[in-house]
Amino acid sequence: MNTAANHAPLGFGLMRLPKIGEEIDVAQTSQMVDAFLAAGFTYFDTAYVYTGSEDATRKALVERHPRDSYTLATKLNARIAKSEAEARSELEQSLERTGAGYFDYYLLHAVQDSNVKNYDDWNLWDFVREQKDRGLIRHYGFSFHGTPALLDRLLTQHPDVDFVQLQINYADWDNPEVTSGENYRIARAHGKQIVIMEPVKGGALADPPQEVKALFEKVRPGRSCAAWALRFAASLDGVLAVLSGMSNLAQMQDNLATFTQFGPMDQDERDAIARAQQILAHSAAIPCTGCGYCVEGCPRQIFIPKIFAAANKQLARNEPQQAREAYSRAIEGRGKASDCIHCGQCEGACPQHLPVIEWLGKCAEILE
Repeated sequence: MNTAANHAPLGFGLMRLPKIGEEIDVAQTSQMVDAFLAAGFTYFDTAYVYTGSEDATRKALVERHPRDSYTLATKLNARIAKSEAEARSELEQSLERTGAGYFDYYLLHAVQDSNVKNYDDWNLWDFVREQKDRGLIRHYGFSFHGTPALLDRLLTQHPDVDFVQLQINYADWDNPEVTSGENYRIARAHGKQIVIMEPVKGGALADPPQEVKALFEKVRPGRSCAAWALRFAASLDGVLAVLSGMSNLAQMQDNLATFTQFGPMDQDERDAIARAQQILAHSAAIPCTGCGYCVEGCPRQIFIPKIFAAANKQLARNEPQQAREAYSRAIEGRGKASDCIHCGQCEGACPQHLPVIEWLGKCAEILE
């Protein structure tokens, strides 16, 4: 199933594409697609719920390159569906949006303890198997944000799953909420290939605390912090693709440089990662990846990830002025942190299982 000759090929995550205003910048996305393919990489990852992404995929990739020159993954999200029929209809809509004809990889999206009942009760596991038999899907799997016990149960009940997509990065490896390391070990024990998501933790590991930056620079001068995070993920065994949600051509070029002629981490690098993990374990930053799943359905229209990013400028970097400026932009035309009514919708949707309500209260204290 590997899509390139390179060890642990880079995957192009199409969730955080460049934008002009609120619209995806298809011209720059096309340049990024071209550079990615020219470097010998082929794995593209989108999803039904990534606003505008499947349409942009059609314009930047499908309509411009031969179908056999790339592999494309997308996802069915049961959390947003109101019925089994509505959930099943997502595949047809994704095929229409992308124009791809079929999907090389199709995933049940963001499965976790709070929503697995929808996937089970609506027989969506059988549905994707049927679509695989029809040829609309080449490989099926699921992306996962749940407990190790649930992952073990699902892989035991569905041994024909081709691959699993897991959140793995060095900051979350031993995180008791995300359980990256334990989920990785369970997936490998079941013999599954792994697609890695959030290797740079929503961009947070591209710009870590200064102490981590200095540590990395001392060990490998000139290497970007994002490259360190990507190399950690790609050095693991059994990895089908490491997804990077690149937002501009410069990020694309940096990631391509990291993965071209890739070699696994050596002992000096592993030691540096271990030290960085210790530093981050004591960080005051809110560990939000900025996925935005908490935003949809918020009755007060609070842009939670942007508020958390603003607060982190003060909590993690001691930059109160920059934090207040970022907060002003985050609440422009939207709800403030103090507008939260504690309904809990955000916490049910959060893949990181964060106490969002508690953090919003803290943000209100320091930013309002």
